[in-house]
Amino acid sequence: MTRPTPPRFIQHLWDRYSQWRFGRIDPEAPIGRRGEQAAARLLRQKGFVVVAESESDRGGEIDLIAADKKSRAVIFVEVKTLQTTRPGHPADRVDENKQARITRAALRFLKRRKLLGTPCRFDVIAIWWPKGESLPVKIEHYEHAFEAAGDFQLWS
Repeated sequence: MTRPTPPRFIQHLWDRYSQWRFGRIDPEAPIGRRGEQAAARLLRQKGFVVVAESESDRGGEIDLIAADKKSRAVIFVEVKTLQTTRPGHPADRVDENKQARITRAALRFLKRRKLLGTPCRFDVIAIWWPKGESLPVKIEHYEHAFEAAGDFQLWS
């Protein structure tokens, strides 16, 4: 049994509400940017506040920075989008070097915002988005995916 399609105006209202509430995914954007937009939408649906997208400075980039209202923590999110059918998990591409770069960028972000005493964590969102699809087929959110890495680790 198939679900009846809603009237056009109801679908239009839902689409507008979803774009306003959860963020829009630009179908013309490169695959990495679309993955970040989908990840930001997922975080908003989970109740997080997305503070910054593609935050970068001289030493690196953080895909998403969010705030958790419950734990009052800053969340640094690395998004990995896999478009090909190659074997392997997108999250496996966050190796030790990438973790160290993210940690350094997070430390600089916290210093600039005078948030060094704030609890933080590092998450990874893995996305499978085959070519030609308008939406991802699978999204996995790994909370506390890794600890601060490198020479300038964060202390709590």
